[in-house]
Amino acid sequence: MPVRLGDTVNEPWFNNGVPRPRTITDQRLLDAAHVVVGRVGPGFTLAQVAAEAGVSVGTVATRFGSKDRLVQAVFDNATAEVARTMRTAADAAADPVDGLRAAAVGTFISLGDADTAANHLGQLGHDLIDPVLRAKLATHFEVMSAELARAFDRASGSLPGAPAPDVAVRVLLSLVNGISIDWSVRPHGTLADRLGADVDAVLGAWRRGDEGGHR
Repeated sequence: MPVRLGDTVNEPWFNNGVPRPRTITDQRLLDAAHVVVGRVGPGFTLAQVAAEAGVSVGTVATRFGSKDRLVQAVFDNATAEVARTMRTAADAAADPVDGLRAAAVGTFISLGDADTAANHLGQLGHDLIDPVLRAKLATHFEVMSAELARAFDRASGSLPGAPAPDVAVRVLLSLVNGISIDWSVRPHGTLADRLGADVDAVLGAWRRGDEGGHR
């Protein structure tokens, strides 16, 4: 029934002094921003994010204040998401070495196809010259390292050829970082397949003890 002038509305949010409930979540806007960055790279606009989310530009601007603040929020969201992805993947594997492999493959699985990955890496170039975003990137890598370390701790007994834990984690993180860049400019097959193949090569050697190990 339509509301007429003088009618009483028994909804708390309708009355003055009570904030109207949010129907557009931050997550919806952050997901839209992630998609847009993958589509156009660091030159994206708030208008493009708003269009992707199906909201007004004012909604995005009011919620985050500026493009820089939005990018920072996207970064924080990505860091939380990669931690969840890596841990869930590691814990789902019955074999600890398979869990370590799954965690490593999960690091960049959200990059999508080669064009999308290249655009995200273009944003990475922007991140590196911004001190706030560079600090967030360092935190992102620390979080990935922590999840790899957790998975490696469970798998280390089955990897007699692996180096010391801190070195092993550093090797795996450097490996997946390098793969994501190389694959984005020379895409052959899927990123998941490439990550899996190269991680398998390292873990296979560690499992066999090919390098003798320095435990």
